Amino acid sequence: MSLRSRIAAPENGEAGREDGHLVAVYRAKLLEEIDLAEMSSLAAAERRARLERVLGHIISREGPVLSSSERSQLIRRVVDEALGLGVLEPLLADASITEIMVNGPDSIFVERAGRVEQLPLRFASTEQLMQTIERIVSTVNRRVDESNPMVDARLPTGERVNVIIPPLALTGPTLTIRRFPRAYTLPELIGLGSLDEQMLMLLAAFVRARFNVIVSGGTGTGKTTLLNALSGLIPQQERIITIEDSAELQLQQEHVIRLESRPPNIEGKGQITIRDLVRNSLRMRPDRIIVGEVRGGETLDMLQAMSTGHDGSLATVHANSAEDALMRLQTLGSMSEVLIPFEALKDQINSAVDVVVQLTRFADGSRKVTEIALLVSHGREQFRIATVSRFTPQPLGADRVVKGRFEHLPLPRPVAEKLYVANEPLPPAFGVAEALDVLTTRQAIG
Repeated sequence: MSLRSRIAAPENGEAGREDGHLVAVYRAKLLEEIDLAEMSSLAAAERRARLERVLGHIISREGPVLSSSERSQLIRRVVDEALGLGVLEPLLADASITEIMVNGPDSIFVERAGRVEQLPLRFASTEQLMQTIERIVSTVNRRVDESNPMVDARLPTGERVNVIIPPLALTGPTLTIRRFPRAYTLPELIGLGSLDEQMLMLLAAFVRARFNVIVSGGTGTGKTTLLNALSGLIPQQERIITIEDSAELQLQQEHVIRLESRPPNIEGKGQITIRDLVRNSLRMRPDRIIVGEVRGGETLDMLQAMSTGHDGSLATVHANSAEDALMRLQTLGSMSEVLIPFEALKDQINSAVDVVVQLTRFADGSRKVTEIALLVSHGREQFRIATVSRFTPQPLGADRVVKGRFEHLPLPRPVAEKLYVANEPLPPAFGVAEALDVLTTRQAIG
């Protein structure tokens, strides 16, 4: 195969290996001709421009005759390899990609618009992939090797990175880069079909009236996106503390304190957990506490904060339904070192949680609010929820696009009265149920 065709199709089969060798050769030539000390003093953009200029001279002097596009592509690939992340550089530059999944050197997948697709890209070798991984984790002062085969970190540019290597990963070094989209507003989510205007009005009333809201859903359902949109409804004058494993929320208010947990260092020391941050936040005079995701013993601290004066707090939890969300909160709360009976946890949840917003990701990649449920149980009784909004999908058609309609049901009178006292209007699509037995209620076994 000719050099020209290898450059044009560098990722296919044996040609990809040959092209990887070609890139490595020119990278070595480039390193021979540059002054590393001088390069380290330049800004990132100047460094790339200098490398491209020097490499252009090398190709003009020693390389074959190439068209301008082939020459540009070769220069970009060599400089990406020398300075950046090799074959991942164009993927990181593509704003439409929200997730990059590298399953060993020969398998690269991405997520676009909620759909996962495999790309005809590959690394030249496992060694090249490991070099890329080491370059990524070094930017956050972490290392990955057989003694430390897993790394989960946030890059300075905001992406969340997870790495797992052999012997734990049997298919080879595995790298997952999650890129967070820009912050969406609730009206924009209406345009995407995630909810309708009546649901927006109801959720806005809940947030402003200081209801405690739990956003529930599976992986990739848009929990953080919705949480961020809901947080935009919090009044500007309130003091908000956000607590996350990896900082993803992008609040626009002025009085925001962002806290992020910290993993242990190489010696296994210095870890700061979500629970540590939740406890500390209570001493910081918060008006609202927003927990990016509860997944352990910090759930008990969050529930106690919600039920003892920190109304209007928000959190997310991994669960597949509103009932599952409540049961998961109960299970997570029991993971605290505080020995609290399961029955007492019911009391904590019933007094702390007001609303569960359930999100679902459908087969076409769309993400929708499939239920807004109110917790209407009290004390230590079994969890009972009243659905006030739900999405009913239609059977999939030939276009494989999920269609359906949002339905709205009466609100319990105590909830309507709480909104009235807070001077929040009741959206016209929702009536008021005079008695609980006329509501659409379900019971969760606890």
